[in-house]
Amino acid sequence: MIRSEPHIFAGNPLDRAAHLRKDPDTLNALMANPESRMLPVWQLKTLVTSGPATTLAWQAIDGLADGAASDEVIFLGLDGDAGRFAVGIGDEADPAEAGLLKGAGTFEEVRGLASRLPANETSIAAQARTLIGWHDRHRFCAQCGTPTVVSDGGYRRDCPNAACGGRHFPRTDPVVIMMAVKGDMALLGRQAFWVPGMFSTLAGFIDPGETIEEAVRREIFEEAGVHVGDVLYHSSQPWPFPSSLMIGCIGQAESEELNVDTREVEDAGWFTRDQVRTGIELALSGPPDDGSFHLPFPASIAHQLAAWWVNNG
Repeated sequence: MIRSEPHIFAGNPLDRAAHLRKDPDTLNALMANPESRMLPVWQLKTLVTSGPATTLAWQAIDGLADGAASDEVIFLGLDGDAGRFAVGIGDEADPAEAGLLKGAGTFEEVRGLASRLPANETSIAAQARTLIGWHDRHRFCAQCGTPTVVSDGGYRRDCPNAACGGRHFPRTDPVVIMMAVKGDMALLGRQAFWVPGMFSTLAGFIDPGETIEEAVRREIFEEAGVHVGDVLYHSSQPWPFPSSLMIGCIGQAESEELNVDTREVEDAGWFTRDQVRTGIELALSGPPDDGSFHLPFPASIAHQLAAWWVNNG
């Protein structure tokens, strides 16, 4: 059942070269390499080209005006022998409009870029956004409150307080996202704030001490009152909003009666394979204006789970 092609935000082409993160001399040498490049991130927006084809707007290492960059310089990995870095920019004004960039580009939200960037570049954008966002939220030690400093190529923040010495690492929150199926019927739900007519797979964070299978069964029962037996893994997707790993599964339902918890979802119901197929087709052409039933946009793992079930389940 495992998906062969990576999802949007997956399939990073860079060599992460994690062993180099602890070597400041090597990182400095990579920063000095004229072939190395950096990707500026401002207010969690990524710099992209503003031409007909949208791509990441990599800049020369000296591509920022003096004082524009923060201390959040993150080693993303290697492209051949050259380094690729992300850098956070803390100015309130748009750096591209304020003339702080020596190269061209515009800052755009990563979510909106999902369908426009080349597939392998979405994962780099997700990596940069996730790490810059983590640094923005973790400037102080969670143990003693002292301002922390960047370490390990941007993958750690250290507390300089000798009495504490805390080390803090980026975290990824595991989320199960799953479709319960029974014969030719699939269980889907919706949130009240979604556009009219959109239904999706159910999802929820994994509890501490809980397995993937247990989380799938618990979430489906909590939200829809349906009992699930066998759970099959489909695929996973990094989701950088802010830092989750979506673990896609198919659950074999053992009951059909619904008991929807409207505190969790606005509505849930069983849909036929033909209905789901039509909902996928409508999602591919954009959300319908008349509020017709449709699935989420193709970049989401929910859409891909539904598409797999329609064609192969």
